[in-house]
Amino acid sequence: MSVELLGPDALWHRPTPTSEVMKVRMKTVLLAGGLGTRLREETEFRPKPMVDIGGKPVLWHIMKLYAHYGYNDFVVCTGYKSDVIKDYFLNYEALNNDFTLRLGDRASLRYHGSHNEGDWQVTVAFTGDATMTGGRVFRASKYFSGERFMCTYGDGVADVDVAALMEFHESHGRLATVTTVRPPSRFGVMDLASDQRVEHFREKPQADGSVNAGFFVFEPGVIDYLDDDCVLEQSALQRLAADGQLMAYGHEGFFQPMDTYREYTLLNEMWASGSAPWKMWPGDA
Repeated sequence: MSVELLGPDALWHRPTPTSEVMKVRMKTVLLAGGLGTRLREETEFRPKPMVDIGGKPVLWHIMKLYAHYGYNDFVVCTGYKSDVIKDYFLNYEALNNDFTLRLGDRASLRYHGSHNEGDWQVTVAFTGDATMTGGRVFRASKYFSGERFMCTYGDGVADVDVAALMEFHESHGRLATVTTVRPPSRFGVMDLASDQRVEHFREKPQADGSVNAGFFVFEPGVIDYLDDDCVLEQSALQRLAADGQLMAYGHEGFFQPMDTYREYTLLNEMWASGSAPWKMWPGDA
């Protein structure tokens, strides 16, 4: 069930319905500039969004989900080790195709075959080494000024129905939508009778509350809630909620951030077994 975050004096801003043309053009902003200190085993030499799941960066997996729903125009907000992300996209053709090259003659380069991302448009925007999440969106906003845009974190995968998310956003007319999930409890739970007899044991049930999973949809007016140094979650979202402009889309499916080495291992095992719930797109890759 979706949770509404509304104030008593909510202002209504009715967005324009999404046409097929708007869908293709709408930017998806990916926050890919953090340090990833809790995954130090993998992030010492690369930013966390470039850590692999099944040989592809987690950032690629997130982009594939959006592209599956027709949203293939991306703005990647980089920071820590930005050059790794820049090199990846600059050399994407060579990394994902066979090629023939006469050494010393760059013009002779020929690629053989093709990949499935030929219709992607990717803007890589360096937004500062230590900039906060809201500041990154603010600094990159010159690439989507005046437009509705989507936004998410570059370090977690999910099987979010992006089409349903967009439909929900268009239905309520507020400035912002956040996708929420109910995370599993960290511990197993015991149900006790009045005499302290254990009646049931539930292994890590879902918690009662909801948490921010990213997968935002923002109207252009959200930029007015940002500045160069703000934290998206601690400043902008709180102000949007106080103004009655933030709605919650409840996602009941799979969601898994990759914050620790254990989670990195889990996601790679799921991909290797062919049971990755976030793989919504056809084909092996």
